[in-house]
Amino acid sequence: MFNQKFIIKPAGEEHCQYAETITNEMEQSAQARGTGIAKRSPEYIKTKMREGKAVIALTNTGEWAGFCYIEAWGHGKFVANSGLIVSPNFRKFGLAREIKKEVFKLSRKKYPDSKIFGLTTGAAVMKINSELGYYPVSYSDLTTDEDFWKGCQSCVNYPILMSKNRSNCLCTAMLYEPKT
Repeated sequence: MFNQKFIIKPAGEEHCQYAETITNEMEQSAQARGTGIAKRSPEYIKTKMREGKAVIALTNTGEWAGFCYIEAWGHGKFVANSGLIVSPNFRKFGLAREIKKEVFKLSRKKYPDSKIFGLTTGAAVMKINSELGYYPVSYSDLTTDEDFWKGCQSCVNYPILMSKNRSNCLCTAMLYEPKT
């Protein structure tokens, strides 16, 4: 299975059939790791797919393997790469790295002048982000868009975030700034 081939591409309407599987895996994975996650509904994921703001990974036989989406904040000044998930069947193949590369390219294409950021508790994701040119920042360097921070409400760590006046939490904030 090490030579498994993956098709990684922007998601579209035809991939909406995977939305519930994706959201279930996001939640189960967060529970298994004991980490927080901003929960997303299958409808939200379908919207990202229809808007062309998501990347999906499939096997060459059409089985869902991974996913990530983007969301613009602060009138396009910031773009978050969120919801990175790889099916347990396809972990340890470097697929997360390839998905992050594709979603990064999609972000740069759709929002070439925007700062790209992510919040994560995962060391592997921090390493991938660093390879892409992200660096750790304080939360004050991120968007001030209230709707972004509302997305954290479903995370188990939300009380920590709020007790610190959104200045930090258990996630590491990482930022990519385009060169001018």
